[in-house]
Amino acid sequence: MKKTLLAILAVFVSWQILDFVIHNLILMGTYAATQELWRPMEEMKMGLMLLVSIVASASFVLIYDWFFKEKNMMVGIKYGLVFGIGAGISMGYGTYSVQPIMYYTALGWFLGTIVETTVAGLITGLIIKD
Repeated sequence: MKKTLLAILAVFVSWQILDFVIHNLILMGTYAATQELWRPMEEMKMGLMLLVSIVASASFVLIYDWFFKEKNMMVGIKYGLVFGIGAGISMGYGTYSVQPIMYYTALGWFLGTIVETTVAGLITGLIIKD
């Protein structure tokens, strides 16, 4: 149980750091160019965003912990990569198909999700292993 909680915390922290890099550094220009699509910063629901991230982190780690028989770094990386492709295609290109975001935003969300989940899989596989 301790390893699972540690993995959840480590994934959460890694996602917060990577989210900052992806959204505040890499994609900030695309958000500024389409500012009419987003809430003003003072109206952002940051508490809700943190809750969403901790629930997503816990879900990610618990799927690995509960449903994978073999647990190691390579299994974690493969899990994170496949999870990221599935989630990223939906987040990036699914949103692009119905909302007037810039293509670069969709691509950034897609690739960013793959990076985040692959890192999360690596972390999870290193912490929770056979």
